[in-house]
Amino acid sequence: MGTTVIKRTILCVGLWLAAGLASAAEAGKVIFVAGDARADARPLVMGAAVNEGELLSTGTDGYVYIKTLDDGLFILRPKTQARIAAYRVDRVNPANTRVKLELLSGVARTQSGNAVKLARQNFRFNTPVAAIGVRGTDFTVFTDDQTSSVAVLSGGITISGFTGACAREGSGPCEGAASRELSASQKGQMLQIRRGQGAAQLVTGGATPDVVAPPRPDEPLAKAAASSAPEPYIAPQKVAVLQEQVKAPPVTVPQQPQPQNPQPQQPGENPGDSAPVQQPEPEAPVTQPDTPTVPVDPRPPVVVNPDPAGPAKPDPSVPAQPARALTWGRFAAIADRPVQVDLVQQLEQGNTLITQKGDYALLRTDGEFVMPQRGSVGFQLQESEAFIYSGKEGVQPVQATLENGQLRFDFDKRKFSTSFDLVNAAERFNMYASGSVAGDGRFSVDSQFAVGNNMVVDGVLGGRNADSAAYLFQGRLSEDRRVFGATSWGKAPGQ
Repeated sequence: MGTTVIKRTILCVGLWLAAGLASAAEAGKVIFVAGDARADARPLVMGAAVNEGELLSTGTDGYVYIKTLDDGLFILRPKTQARIAAYRVDRVNPANTRVKLELLSGVARTQSGNAVKLARQNFRFNTPVAAIGVRGTDFTVFTDDQTSSVAVLSGGITISGFTGACAREGSGPCEGAASRELSASQKGQMLQIRRGQGAAQLVTGGATPDVVAPPRPDEPLAKAAASSAPEPYIAPQKVAVLQEQVKAPPVTVPQQPQPQNPQPQQPGENPGDSAPVQQPEPEAPVTQPDTPTVPVDPRPPVVVNPDPAGPAKPDPSVPAQPARALTWGRFAAIADRPVQVDLVQQLEQGNTLITQKGDYALLRTDGEFVMPQRGSVGFQLQESEAFIYSGKEGVQPVQATLENGQLRFDFDKRKFSTSFDLVNAAERFNMYASGSVAGDGRFSVDSQFAVGNNMVVDGVLGGRNADSAAYLFQGRLSEDRRVFGATSWGKAPGQ
């Protein structure tokens, strides 16, 4: 009897351990990484395993390409958080395959693998507000806490909000009266859905996922086989914008070397890895002869009579460049308020998209800009708009106003802080945030959960001498209420 009890105990412990291992099974491998990319707390490197359940995150310069168990691709672009919740492949009986991906925030692209194509009914891609199913597909998704947008590169998808019978915990697509479909043949269109909505809306133009977070030039083409070398992918009509937005040094296509010009392996590469994407070769930058470029004057500024005690004086014979200008506004109608900014037109004119939150976009023009290196400067609020969203279905957003706005930059420390009162009828919320300022004038919070922050802020300095600023913000007012808005600022008198 004692032996039987021991055997049963060992068996139970073994099953418990096996279950624990299964819950953290390998879902794929990293085949390309650039910038800051992590799985939970560990940095992701070439060839690293990605396990089920790990929180995948990228920084402002982070990109990671993951080759899944069935030769699919899962790509995360900058400022993204995602998770491979489940990736169980049964090649003998595809009906047992289970795949579930979760995009918490940011932009991700997924290219269906072989197992998913055989078991589409068991594939689910969740965002905070919707469930996406596939028809053997390649698609990109942008999401924040309130809105998700999806564009299809090949195949087709179905999307439904988490209402009625469509539960977040479910598996497979939600197919019913509220589900909506989109195929790659609907070029230039995307499906967009907000929290609490059952059915997505078909949108033409607007801030597509590729606009919010552009792909690297070496991102694989749509319809490219997972076993073949990827070719550069650039979103249509966005080439000039990408040159400004990618913000990366010259890159090479991370693919296997061409036979006529063999290249040595990069340090740390796994010789046995058959992945289609390898580390870029820095000595062979990709050239795009057919790509339109933004003309840049290579000549340095001409100066005369340089003063050792002060800044160099510009040559009056050289025409002055226009100052950098900032533009913000809504690219979608809200309640009875019309669209403020034609985002597609702004991008086609060569303006740079700085950030997008909710229905707001912030852009800047090219122009002369000098980043201050010293001093502390205060700004005063000039214009603003904000809407409060309820998580309850059918409740329209409510407009709020901003009062007592403050914005200050400490250029010595490259830091900023801001605050204002958000006012709605009898309600008043004090909103505040602080963070870092980059060398190009962009500023953002270091963490929305850090002490001193109760909202997310992304913005940029403008003007010739950083004498203007604008930022978008979003914050959580209660369990089911969020605020999204935009602001513009000018230097306070005497600054």
